[in-house]
Amino acid sequence: MAAASDVVTIRLPSPSEDDPLRHDKKRILESRKLSCLFPLPLSSSAADACKLLDQMIHAARVAHMDELELYFAGDDDYGQFSTRNELESLNLLVKIINTLLVTANDGAKGVLQVLEDEIVVRLRSVGLTDNDQMVLQTQNHDTEDSLLKWGEHHGVKSKLQIAFFEGAGRGMVASENIGVGDIALEIPESLIISEELLCQSDMFLALKDLNSITTETMLLLWSMRERHTPSSKFKMFFETLPSNFNTGLSFGIDALAALEGTLLFDELMQARQHLHQQYDVLCPVLCTKFPEIFKQGIFTWDNFLWACELWYSNSMMVVLSSGKLTTCLIPVAGLMNHSVTPHILNYGRVDQATKSLNFPLSRPCEAGSQCFLSYGKHSGSHLITFYGFLPREDNPYDVIPLDLDTSIDEEDGTAQSVSTSLTTHMVRGTWLSRSKGPPTYGLPQPLLSHLRAALNCDHNESIPEADIKENDRMVLETLIFIFTPMLEGLGEPDDYNRESASWDVALALSYKDLKRRIISSIVASCTSGLAMLDS
Repeated sequence: MAAASDVVTIRLPSPSEDDPLRHDKKRILESRKLSCLFPLPLSSSAADACKLLDQMIHAARVAHMDELELYFAGDDDYGQFSTRNELESLNLLVKIINTLLVTANDGAKGVLQVLEDEIVVRLRSVGLTDNDQMVLQTQNHDTEDSLLKWGEHHGVKSKLQIAFFEGAGRGMVASENIGVGDIALEIPESLIISEELLCQSDMFLALKDLNSITTETMLLLWSMRERHTPSSKFKMFFETLPSNFNTGLSFGIDALAALEGTLLFDELMQARQHLHQQYDVLCPVLCTKFPEIFKQGIFTWDNFLWACELWYSNSMMVVLSSGKLTTCLIPVAGLMNHSVTPHILNYGRVDQATKSLNFPLSRPCEAGSQCFLSYGKHSGSHLITFYGFLPREDNPYDVIPLDLDTSIDEEDGTAQSVSTSLTTHMVRGTWLSRSKGPPTYGLPQPLLSHLRAALNCDHNESIPEADIKENDRMVLETLIFIFTPMLEGLGEPDDYNRESASWDVALALSYKDLKRRIISSIVASCTSGLAMLDS
């Protein structure tokens, strides 16, 4: 960042040398003639300053693209790519401009303030299109309020309060207007449940010499015992946890039957088998070898599954003040619900000065509104398996991976490898695409390029338009051939009364509805594309 007498230069960080996507990002920046340096004349009008801001946002979006966004972004797609990407891009610019404002002269402050005000306006608009807000329920939450009071007694500082929401259970709402960068929740490091706490217990002495046991498994076993320890410092925390977490790992037979034939069914069965094997190997032996520490009445299969679901659904990766990155439980913070359009995005490092874990806002949250946390970039199947819900909003990470043959048969029967820049391909709902017509028809460009190469019908400038249309027809018909059986395999939507269904069956059916919707959109886009080619 540099300033001259009549110009202030805003400098965005270049793609990092450590970024595995660095070359792709640099290629996109260069193809779109975007720089990381933006000279802003101090005499700029508000309109001119906002035009330059648009370019800065375009560059920041590219810098924050992940692998999925790079895959699905079209050549002429400048974003928004996702809510996560937009929040990170706008917050980067806020941070840079705030830094410039600290040392700016009076001439520069005016135009920089225009930019900051406009960015805040844009941050306020993120998430406003979500029309499926959770319904607040009137419900007694004295137990949860006791947890907050316990936390405050131990140094927790909060601008949030607990509430209950229809279909989601507990959550947290803002008790006052909270702005971008403000700390909504501050948890002292002394309240974080981590391996440092485990190492102080007698259980660690019993476990540390066991081969192949991970720290995460030790913490899981520690929490099983701590839950039933009346003198535990965390007694209030464990008492306010649900008796059942209702994740996919607890699905009953009817829910699993509803999922049969889906990838989620296979994932759940493998996960449950792994957990059963882990329990059978560990707990009976520990109860026999260390009966005073591992009591049989506590270390049961049901309690083991409960602890697994606790850690899967509530744990966070945190860098402690020691500098170590570790899996932790964060009392109080675990009450916040996930959203694809979260208020809190970055929260994983203990502040060295205050020795507390802070949860700053990446977009504003008004008093009385639910404050959402990002659990990460997860698909619906992952969220069902480990958290027990599907997002209400469109989730850009709900993709269907494709296992495509990377070779084509020659006339002599030999196989020739298809060379494309990517070997892993996927699709997602085409309603997320901004380009519905040719040459992509709402479908991902890398997938189309792979199929064109496989079908020997690449696009290039020398091919007549009629041949290009015929080539596109072959690609679209191939995709219909791939996805129609998938759609038929899911069957017709069930005439099941969702309101009377058990929680797990209702969730399983919702997942199938989502898969059906995604695949239907692919078939519909291909069919629409064929109609365009015929017109």
